Amino acid sequence: MVARILFLLLLALNLGAAAWLVFAPARETRRAALTDPGVPMLQLLAERDAAIAQPELDSLPESEADLANDVCRTLGPFHTQADARAAATALRPLVKRSRTRETQQTQTRGYWVYFAAAPSREQALASARQLAERKVRDYYVITAGEQQNMISLGLFRDQGNAERRRAELAALGFDPRIATRSEDLPLYWIDFALVGNELPADFAATVPMPGGASVAPVACF
Repeated sequence: MVARILFLLLLALNLGAAAWLVFAPARETRRAALTDPGVPMLQLLAERDAAIAQPELDSLPESEADLANDVCRTLGPFHTQADARAAATALRPLVKRSRTRETQQTQTRGYWVYFAAAPSREQALASARQLAERKVRDYYVITAGEQQNMISLGLFRDQGNAERRRAELAALGFDPRIATRSEDLPLYWIDFALVGNELPADFAATVPMPGGASVAPVACF
């Protein structure tokens, strides 16, 4: 008799628990805040710098007619994103809209005097011995990579110094060559639409412009 009562009691408890799981109201799951109240979100430098490379407009023109009547200028070049960002921030309240864009500029880094690649390492070393016999000390035999078996005879910032080096070696009976070394560097520009037809009166005092930067007409965007 006692066992039967216990069985019925356990069955009733199980049925009650099942009913509560099925019909109980769903609890709202709260997500923990990513930062404390009043503390700004952290932002990676890569995320911040990526924003300047996107030519996003500050605001859209009201109509196509407004766009057709706009007068636009470009400000630059800026050699760093930091300079361009500072100028864009100062310029934004003075104009109708603006955008930042990036271009590439090829810049000469210097000049390389060298011997063309020899057919084999042995021939490259033979040329090096000839240089040593003629009291030429500043050279280097390249033993690996795309320039393997070439002989480097010097790197120069000034083209005139590179030409003199080549002439000295040519006078000794060699056939040196000169290659220009260059690299692509980014430049940043700020395009903007004027509120009127002239630059704001406080433009020069408000917008930071590093050396070499200037304002020029540009097609509107």
